[in-house]
Amino acid sequence: MSAAPSCRLYLITPPKIDDIEVFLSQLEAALSGGDVASLQIRLKESSDGDIARAVTAITPIAHAHDVAVILNDRPDLADVLGCDGVHVGQSDASCKDARKRMGPDRIVGVTCHDSRHLAMEASEAGADYVAFGAFFDTATKDASTRAEPELLTIWQETMQTPCVAIGGITVEQAPALAKAGADFIAVSAGVWAHPEGPKSAVAAFNAALRLAAAN
Repeated sequence: MSAAPSCRLYLITPPKIDDIEVFLSQLEAALSGGDVASLQIRLKESSDGDIARAVTAITPIAHAHDVAVILNDRPDLADVLGCDGVHVGQSDASCKDARKRMGPDRIVGVTCHDSRHLAMEASEAGADYVAFGAFFDTATKDASTRAEPELLTIWQETMQTPCVAIGGITVEQAPALAKAGADFIAVSAGVWAHPEGPKSAVAAFNAALRLAAAN
């Protein structure tokens, strides 16, 4: 496989997984399509038992492709289930509490919407990355804020904590956000609902990000 682009793909599961075996096949296809840095398991409406079963099934496939497994919202479950990290929103556990639960060596990411202030607070609290968005319309979640690309540029120029761009990002839109300063492009429907399938989607995102890095 060719080298990973400087801005990497951050994959997010669909909000609901009806058939885990079908999804595992889709995941294997996606991860075989090219470089993916992380996979966030985001199952907000699922029971703790269903989340645990999903994490247990997904983790071996992700780790076989050197992909970090990050659980959304739940530092308690992320810790117990041995996830590589946790992602918390502004209404979830605080970054400080998540760090305390996860320890110093696992990943803690924080949603910061369109706010540099929130991102600076998260960075100071020990976040490994901050996530800005939504940059575009998205059907995956109800996005209350709209972020602009210059936010990524300002953040990259002033802070060292990596930043993630999220929200309705397509293959065509990804290069501009990478050039603006995103370290990672977070994608859900852009991969799982891609007309040519998840493997082609990941390959296309990787090609687009490499092109952005080269120009």
